[in-house]
Amino acid sequence: MNIQEIKTKKILWLHINKPTRVEMDYLKENYHFHHLDLEDCLVRVQRPQISEYNNYIFCILTFPVFNKETREIESSEVDFFINDKYLISLNDGLNPTVNDFFKEVKNNDYNKDTYMSAHPVNLLYEILHRLQNNTLPMLDHVSEDIESVEKRIFLGEEKKVVREILSVRRNIVNLRKIMQAHKNIIKKLMDSRTKFFMPDQTNIYFANILDRTKDIWDILETQKENINAFQETNESLISNKSNDIMRILTIISVIIIPATLLSSIFGMNVKYMPIVDRPYDFYLILGIMLLIMLSFLAFFRKKDWL
Repeated sequence: MNIQEIKTKKILWLHINKPTRVEMDYLKENYHFHHLDLEDCLVRVQRPQISEYNNYIFCILTFPVFNKETREIESSEVDFFINDKYLISLNDGLNPTVNDFFKEVKNNDYNKDTYMSAHPVNLLYEILHRLQNNTLPMLDHVSEDIESVEKRIFLGEEKKVVREILSVRRNIVNLRKIMQAHKNIIKKLMDSRTKFFMPDQTNIYFANILDRTKDIWDILETQKENINAFQETNESLISNKSNDIMRILTIISVIIIPATLLSSIFGMNVKYMPIVDRPYDFYLILGIMLLIMLSFLAFFRKKDWL
């Protein structure tokens, strides 16, 4: 059974990494949690949620993790059962933050005294604080990608940067989906009707979590606006280049058409053809073609089409 435990005089912390049916049966038998909450721990839930009961609170939160192979930001789920005596955390294994913090507390007496000598809510705050801290480097990485996109656009790499723009947009969308419900969940946790087992002073800590959640959302809003603006700029530059190419090809066609028509006329098999059979007739015809082409070029230049 994959259940790790840290116990002090005031707090019991159970941590489960990659929960299975065996661990859920243990929690059901020993803690009598609602069966729907236990089922939610076994399936991948796409949206955060919080459920209140008389003797505990069940909370699901999602946090971003960066997949180095696909360069995509994915969702990682962390679940919590909490009351005044214990905190039970469950992690899907994608985000190592909770696992690392558990080892840090278990293997260091100072950390154990620091984080497990007050109330389970204080321990929950520290976990959420670290999970949020783990999110900030991803925001910085997205900002660096946006700056790279901006530089490459104005270096003339419009077509090459299209895929990178789409990749950045995908990561921003994923981050927004993961983080969008955090603010409401933290508010509900602060206003929970079962807070009789939650010290009033903990609201100060969760207010800090709430403020940081708002800051993260504001950063995501800014990043979304920036990448959308750069995408529009990139599309405009690509469109302008395409228009320039089409304009040049059109001008070339217009210039070539009269010369082609003239060569077709003089290529007709008729008995009496002007200029033909005269001295230097070939060079005269070429001169006429060249004169027509130069006339068109001068006309286009005058109209500022070239």
